[in-house]
Amino acid sequence: MWPITCVALGLLLWGATLSKVNIEQQFLEKNALKDAALLSAAYAQHLANAIDQADQITKLVKHQWEQSNRALRLEDSFQIGSFPDSRHLFVNLIDANGGTITRSLRNGRRDYIADRDYFIFHKTNNENVLFVGQPVTSRSTGKTVIHFSRRLEKPDGAFDGVVVVSVEPILFSSFHGGKQLGQAGLLAMIGKDRILRTSTTGGAAGKPAPAPFVSIPAFLGEQGAKLMAGTPWFTDSHARFVGWSAVDSHPFIAVVGLSKDELYAPHLQTWETYKTYAFFGSLFLIISALVGTFFSSRLALSTHRAEKIREEYGIATEGGNDGFYLWRALRDRNGTPIDFEILDCNERGARLYGFTRAQMLGRKISGFYDDASLVESLLKTHRHAMETGFYEDEYRVPPESPIKEEWLHRRLVRSNLGLAVTLRDISEAKAHERELLRLANEDELTGLPNRSWFVNFLPTAIERAKSGGTKLGILFIDLDNFKDINNTLGHSVGDELLREASLRLQSVLRPSDSAVRFGGDEFIIVLEDIAKETKATTVATRIIDTFNQPFELPSGRHVISASIGISLFPRDGEDVETLMKNADIAMYATKGAGKGHFRFFDPQLYIHMKHRLETEQALLRALELDQFALFYQPRVSAATGQLCGMEALVRWLHPERGLVPPLEFITLAENTGLILKLGEVVMAKACAQLAAWRSQGLPLVPVSINVSAKQFNQGNIKQLLESHLARHEVPPTLVEIEITESVMMGEHTEIIDQLAAIRGLGIKVLVDDFGTGYSSLSQLQRLDMDVLKVDRAFTAELGTKEGEILFRAIMSMAHALGMAVVAEGVETVEQLQMLQQLSCDEIQGYFISRPLPAVEMQVLMRKQFLFPSELHAAALGHLDSTS
Repeated sequence: MWPITCVALGLLLWGATLSKVNIEQQFLEKNALKDAALLSAAYAQHLANAIDQADQITKLVKHQWEQSNRALRLEDSFQIGSFPDSRHLFVNLIDANGGTITRSLRNGRRDYIADRDYFIFHKTNNENVLFVGQPVTSRSTGKTVIHFSRRLEKPDGAFDGVVVVSVEPILFSSFHGGKQLGQAGLLAMIGKDRILRTSTTGGAAGKPAPAPFVSIPAFLGEQGAKLMAGTPWFTDSHARFVGWSAVDSHPFIAVVGLSKDELYAPHLQTWETYKTYAFFGSLFLIISALVGTFFSSRLALSTHRAEKIREEYGIATEGGNDGFYLWRALRDRNGTPIDFEILDCNERGARLYGFTRAQMLGRKISGFYDDASLVESLLKTHRHAMETGFYEDEYRVPPESPIKEEWLHRRLVRSNLGLAVTLRDISEAKAHERELLRLANEDELTGLPNRSWFVNFLPTAIERAKSGGTKLGILFIDLDNFKDINNTLGHSVGDELLREASLRLQSVLRPSDSAVRFGGDEFIIVLEDIAKETKATTVATRIIDTFNQPFELPSGRHVISASIGISLFPRDGEDVETLMKNADIAMYATKGAGKGHFRFFDPQLYIHMKHRLETEQALLRALELDQFALFYQPRVSAATGQLCGMEALVRWLHPERGLVPPLEFITLAENTGLILKLGEVVMAKACAQLAAWRSQGLPLVPVSINVSAKQFNQGNIKQLLESHLARHEVPPTLVEIEITESVMMGEHTEIIDQLAAIRGLGIKVLVDDFGTGYSSLSQLQRLDMDVLKVDRAFTAELGTKEGEILFRAIMSMAHALGMAVVAEGVETVEQLQMLQQLSCDEIQGYFISRPLPAVEMQVLMRKQFLFPSELHAAALGHLDSTS
């Protein structure tokens, strides 16, 4: 029987070895498929976000095109920041004939694209849907792009062209989870039409590569994973574990492939070790059979066989990474197992418990644990395996266990003596799985939950609030002037500031509240289970207070505030989109009102924001259509009433609203940057009007033009003035500029240089609305102005003793600095008489004239002396007597 027994044991040894290798291979394959599926889900979310962004741009441009009465200029919209600035994305507006109307790129060709597939689709299909094209070479930039487009329609529904967002594939293949792919990993974006849009292989995440597929496979179901052989499917012949996930709301599939060769490399090395052990085991069995047959009797053979079996067990088990145990059941009088005793184990199994193999033999389960409930749970599992013959699971090791590994794979098989148990450490695999989930839901910079997590969490939170009858608060937070820090100090300082900001946010929240980094410098706070609105007020106040404290960073001390918009469920909305939109509106209203505080959503805010957007678009159209005109208000000598000059004041001649006063659009122009173009328009019109008056032979006086601080900070006022004066051949002495006190708050060296350059041309500089800002005597002395215009608020107080004293002091200061004084807002003869007594140089106001259009101003220019007749005669008499 010895040869038969040894052959049987050899077969058993090889069978066990092959079985173990097969089990490990199955385990590896199972985890690889799971990893591929998880990565594809994360990649699908990444693609959904990128496609949604492109879709939002098409919708916004279409909306602005329709609202602008088809006069939208994408170049201006990009200049004022209406769209994200990206070197991998640009936008075109195409007319109904295939020609380019306007584009976001400042360079590049404007081509005829009527042969493009998206243009043909929208022209022949009147549905308002997003069309996603195949990768093509852009005729404008020469780069490979994917076109996202929407149909433009005329008011009657007829085809009016196409809005196209052209995106380079690199935006879809730049996936932060790509570092998990390995050197032969694969990322691909495939349409449900089985057309490849973009792909990357070889560990080069974010860099497009040639098409990796021999033919595009048909992926079944919304999500899945499978092993795909190399040669039939892939151009590089690599076999891969391929996971796929449908991109939410879009006809695409996110595909991730993990190289089988790379994943199997450790497994093949283990297989070689197992083969070596099995080979020596088989050799040992052959020798044992020969020696036993020749030298042993039946009893010796029996004893020797038992000893060899134990040795064979050791060879088979000591070479692996699993812990092996043989447990014998200890039974009561009824035959029920009440405990289990270790008959044998390998050294790996002993080390898991912190003992040697010799120390483990004879120990009972109950001897390892002090917790009676834990002992009973383990005994219950072992009894179940004894009854059914098999049990297998994965479980987290309790802290009371002597085993220090976090996760174990456990396999129990019934044998003649009791239970054969295998324990495998799977802590690393579980940690890898947790890391994949974290990557998909956590912001890498701050550690806060990210937008993806928030999108899944908020609907659940709303349902909890709805079922519990409680309120839920959304706080939309934007860091004020964060871009200035990023642009001036660098992104590393900006990142450190964002990390500190996230810590401050978490410090003021309850454990039940959630802080989310929504993107860039935007955060969201979700307040659950709040009974009253005051809870949201309290949290918002804490956030404002903590952000008012300076941030102490390695780069220095930085002060940055936060603007907060708040919406409440169910008052301000009962779904995610409405609550987020209303919180966003409230936040922008906060910024518009001065930043650094908070505001609850009010329906009037939406109306105001809509009106502001409409006014901004109308203002942009007004500049394009030249809907602005200049009115002129005369400035006369306080002593004689003779016309000394006039101030050019801009008015908006709206085709529907009529004459729009400056208070309704100047501030908006300042905030949007349109003041630069508007200021140049005023400068050009004033010079053109002076040239026209000169050609009519009218007696000319200087015209003063208002220049905003933003225009002044551009640093090109001198060049603009020179250009317009030269174009219309107007002498510099006929043009003056008026600046407000806010201009003086800039860098003094730059201001002095610019003012000196302007005055060097022969142009006088006037300080407008003096007394309402922050100017000081030292600033006026350093900046060397020509004329000081005293604000109307001081003129209105001339009837009081204090008002007269203050006005006299201002005049004394100005005259001491060699500046002439103009009193603004003069409306009564009493005010004029007081100003004459104070020896004021000039006056301006409704007492002389309201601002007049150019045609009416000509009458006053011919008249020259603008006092009423009786005051004019008195003035002449006064001059005669003094002479």
